[in-house]
Amino acid sequence: MRTDLHTGVADRLREADQRYTRGRRSLVDVLEEATRPLTIQEILARDKALAQSSAYRNLVILEQAEVVHRVVGTDEFARYELAEHLTDHHHHHLICSQCGQVADFTVPPDVEEALAGALGRAAEVAGFVTQDHRLDLIGQCRRCA
Repeated sequence: MRTDLHTGVADRLREADQRYTRGRRSLVDVLEEATRPLTIQEILARDKALAQSSAYRNLVILEQAEVVHRVVGTDEFARYELAEHLTDHHHHHLICSQCGQVADFTVPPDVEEALAGALGRAAEVAGFVTQDHRLDLIGQCRRCA
């Protein structure tokens, strides 16, 4: 567990007038170890001590405090991951339109720079000021294809 991660989370929660409780820390620990966004059921399976009702409530608070990001897929299950500003790991998502699975992917720095430039120009034409970008590719995973 990275101390700076937990310090950053505690700071975010304090700014939102929330405490960094044991349950919230457990959720952050599970998400830190994950290699992809997780559903609530997957989170609960990874930490049996978490109660489902408090996990839902705490994820809402963590999302409002910008500690976690909710990834909406093509199925009825939201998935959660730590916010990029806490992990320093910019990435995008592959979302399966058949099973709903979400996987992370990154692109080489030169491609990321070109993508950010193109998206910035498109936003500028629309009179929109960007802060960041997310890219979700929708298709079929290896298992469903």
